[in-house]
Formats: sequence, C-alpha cells, structure tokens
Amino acid sequence: MFDHVEFRVRDVEASRKFYLAALAPLGVGVAMEHGGGVGLGRGGKPQLWLSQGEPPVSPLHIAFAARNRAEVDAFHAAALAAGGRDNGAPGLRPHYHPNYYGAFAIDPDGHNIEAVCHSAAP
Repeated sequence: MFDHVEFRVRDVEASRKFYLAALAPLGVGVAMEHGGGVGLGRGGKPQLWLSQGEPPVSPLHIAFAARNRAEVDAFHAAALAAGGRDNGAPGLRPHYHPNYYGAFAIDPDGHNIEAVCHSAAP
C-alpha cells in the first residue's frame, strides 16, 4: 500500500547509523540522500526517509518485513548493538497469528521498530 514513509528525527546522523546497523540484516541500506535527509531501502528504492527535525510527540511503530526468522534474530541483535533498547525479544506472537515471528527495539528517538516474518519455520 505504501510507496515510502518519512519521519523526523532529532539527529539524522545518529539515526542513520542506528538504522543502517539495525536494518543491515534485512538487506536495507542507503538508497538516496537529499536535502539533509536519508532514504533507506532495498535495491536502490528509498522506502524509509529520515529527516532532521523535531520527532512526533507520540512514538511511531514501524514494522520491517524480514525474509526469514534468522533475519528477525539478526535485526534484534544489531539494533541492540547499535544502541537500541530491547522492547521484545525475537519469538512467536501467536496472539497475532500462529506464524507471527517478530522482535522489537526502541530507536534513539523512542520509536518502536520491529522486524517480522510471517512464514512458518523451515
């Protein structure tokens, strides 16, 4: 449904470092830079834009698609290693659906980021 999402962060460089580290296991990297902002995505397509400014008053929840459960695990470890705070270790969340495997971390601006895989375990 979405082509891309943009949100403001207090420190673009700090958020850039955090998101590049946390999302590297998902195959996400810098796709474009423009006007002091950075667009992250896969295959050169910017899908998540980070721009300098005052973040929203209410923290956002953003879920990133993982191709498998190992990527979810790696995302969580990378997000914590990059300075994120744990907000839910990797695991099944059967209250969403039987194969919902996700992990959560809080980014430098307080946003709840998640990696999720909807496939059954191999």
